Amino acid sequence: MVAPTPIRRRKPSSSNQQTAPGTLSPAAGFTLLELMIVMVIIGILAAIAIPGYTNIIRGGREAVLKADLHTLRAAIDAYTVDKQKAPQSLDDLVTAGYIKSMPVDPFTRRTDTWIPVQEDTLMSLDQTESGIDDVHSGAQQTASDGTSYSTW
Repeated sequence: MVAPTPIRRRKPSSSNQQTAPGTLSPAAGFTLLELMIVMVIIGILAAIAIPGYTNIIRGGREAVLKADLHTLRAAIDAYTVDKQKAPQSLDDLVTAGYIKSMPVDPFTRRTDTWIPVQEDTLMSLDQTESGIDDVHSGAQQTASDGTSYSTW
């Protein structure tokens, strides 16, 4: 009986070298054109998304400003009715316990930019002293409806 001869494999030549699984050959990669197309697509998507994002942020800040103004005005009214005199400063609302602390204006990001409005008119017959009867934001920007935040 004849013994089978072993099969010998040829070594690949240097020009036909194969790479190990999971590694890239030297010619693999992205071309400049492919990278440019991806960058243009990302730029277009960002140009569409950023204005929408800023409008949503602005709308949220406007909603917070409206709620803060409503809270401050309600506190001023409650203080005036309870004490029979209007507060002389916005800090009176904090010290009397009508609000915990002055809210932060969402546009100026400060608590000291609120503009109190004082008039000499009295809100009720029981009121003995005039003082602050309204408050506005100190922000000078224009709202999405075209008015100034300082007129809200």
